[in-house]
Amino acid sequence: MDADRIASRAKPLVAAILRSPLHPLLSFGLMLISFEGRKTGRRYTFPVGYQQSGETITVLASRARRKSWWRNFREPAPVEVLVRGRRLAGEGRVLAGDGAEFREAVEATFRRLPRLAGQFGITYARRQGLSAEQWRTVAAEGAVVRITLAGAGR
Repeated sequence: MDADRIASRAKPLVAAILRSPLHPLLSFGLMLISFEGRKTGRRYTFPVGYQQSGETITVLASRARRKSWWRNFREPAPVEVLVRGRRLAGEGRVLAGDGAEFREAVEATFRRLPRLAGQFGITYARRQGLSAEQWRTVAAEGAVVRITLAGAGR
């Protein structure tokens, strides 16, 4: 069973912990993302892995073909996140798989969590980085959502 399937089954428990005073156990690498579905209008909330740099949060979705949530951000859209016990608002957008921002986000994620590359069926070596073939795999199998928090740039 892959990590995505395990995570799917654990979502309710992880979400409960992230909402509780026990959130420090998980909130260094996990947050809750909440948004309105662009087609359904329904509110969705679930845990995702993230990286934060200042007023920017980056989420790398592995096996993106199996997931649909990130498609809500093909056009910039409002999003709320619960990060380290704090509710923050922002705007999310998908980064183009062939762009420099996408590459930078993936590299930063793999440098921090090299084992995550296994979710793409590849290995990541910090010194070598990714080969052209590995980049094609990540671009085809992954999606990156960049969240700019409200108030950024002020």
